Amino acid sequence: MKIDFIDVDSAISHAKQLLETERDISPALKSALEVILLLVTVLLNRVTLNSKNSSKPPASDPNRKKGNRKKSDKPSGGQKSHVGTTLQK
Repeated sequence: MKIDFIDVDSAISHAKQLLETERDISPALKSALEVILLLVTVLLNRVTLNSKNSSKPPASDPNRKKGNRKKSDKPSGGQKSHVGTTLQK
């Protein structure tokens, strides 16, 4: 996955490889960094969701393309000869 020209997946995998090869890190720090990397991965996966690939309704999707409706060539209003029932004379 790329965000702003940054390959996030390769950066996370590189950080995990460096974390595995490092010997001088305490086990508590190592587990905390693994949890942080996991949370970053989960949050980035949620950022890329939209109404097409999730159960999110289209109206709540801020990045959806809104349809551009063209104005009709027909005149507005009812037919010319129709007498309305709500008109007051």
